[in-house]
Amino acid sequence: MKDPEKAPWYYLLLLILAGESVFILPFVLQRVFRPTVLKVFELDNVSLGLCFSVYGFVALVSYLLGGPIADKFQPRKLIAIALWMTALGGLVFATFPDYLTLQILYGFWGFTTIFLFWSPMIKATRVWGGSGSQGKAFGFLDGGRGLVGALFGTLGVLVFSHFMSADLEVATLQESRFAFRYVILTSSAIVSIVGVLVWFFMRLPASLENEIVVERITVSQIKDVLGLPSVLLLMIIILCAYVGYKITDIFSLYAQDVMLYNEVESAEVGTFLLFARPIVGIFIGVIADRSRPSLFLLLGFVVALIGSLLFASGMVADVSYFMFLFSIMIVALGVYAIRSLYFAVMQSGKIPLVLTGTAVGLISLIGYTPDIFAGPAMGYLLDASPGLTGHQHVFWMLAVFSFIGGIAAFRYFQLYGKPFNDESKKP
Repeated sequence: MKDPEKAPWYYLLLLILAGESVFILPFVLQRVFRPTVLKVFELDNVSLGLCFSVYGFVALVSYLLGGPIADKFQPRKLIAIALWMTALGGLVFATFPDYLTLQILYGFWGFTTIFLFWSPMIKATRVWGGSGSQGKAFGFLDGGRGLVGALFGTLGVLVFSHFMSADLEVATLQESRFAFRYVILTSSAIVSIVGVLVWFFMRLPASLENEIVVERITVSQIKDVLGLPSVLLLMIIILCAYVGYKITDIFSLYAQDVMLYNEVESAEVGTFLLFARPIVGIFIGVIADRSRPSLFLLLGFVVALIGSLLFASGMVADVSYFMFLFSIMIVALGVYAIRSLYFAVMQSGKIPLVLTGTAVGLISLIGYTPDIFAGPAMGYLLDASPGLTGHQHVFWMLAVFSFIGGIAAFRYFQLYGKPFNDESKKP
């Protein structure tokens, strides 16, 4: 029998669809089409990284201020407005603006995707998960978002290939721009449509709507949230995990620089990685609820460390296509498992549901600082040592952060990973 206090199943489906759609324009297209983006916007890796830094600086403020907003208003309205505003930015993106305008656009996206969107999404997911399905809720969220991203990536490759009339090896700047413009406009249209669906259909039962909002957030409440050890540890865990997630952006470039694939083949590698995300997220989310999510969080860092050392050693260079994808899958297994679970352990960490938005804002203020430094750091390492060497340096960076994150995850498991905690399902 369905719990009358639980949000309906399609609520999570719309949340998944919105959760990735809002990031398609600022992030997913760059992940799948990184070599093409560098070409059509006439950028190098450092310049693109600095655009992400502008996004990160705006996001930093937006995390802090947007958290309490999520505790005062219904998630549905904030999420829909964020989608529509982000899609409007896509119309500017499709004009291939100059570098200054591009940086301003990334700052605008930092506001629309974080201030209006991020904390409401996390809070809504926690509401859907209830008391016994947090691992499943966040695993399905991240896995589902991965599937949506993969489908967007696949659609983008198909659209790009269809409108690219010239041979990829000799395509001019204008020919590449002509094809990529249709990718951007198609993505913007879909993001707008998702906003409409969210506004009209992503509704909670009336009994839940009143429980998850507060009239005002007090300073003492913020101090209480900051005083929780779980909040401080999650800041470190998410920071390290997000560095790993940002580094997955370079796999398509790795395919071109090291494996010597062309633009479409490199984009296909990026799309393969996107399809790995839903598999890992859903699988980890389901099995974590049957055990202890914080244990699988720790194991995720261990696997990410192993995968990063594999690439950092230079072993993944002159290898077969299958071995290349298998090596990517090791990194993906660790990174995506961590990403699926780091908010799923909020309940076992004794973070109050009604203050989820405020807690997420505070955690994200530190946890998502890689939006500021990861892009330029990767760009510098790649451009300073072109080819395999630069990519090795990036994966050494991943190894260091995986190790630090693993230590924090181990401490979280010590404090909150006991079987009798709320982290596991009650019989």
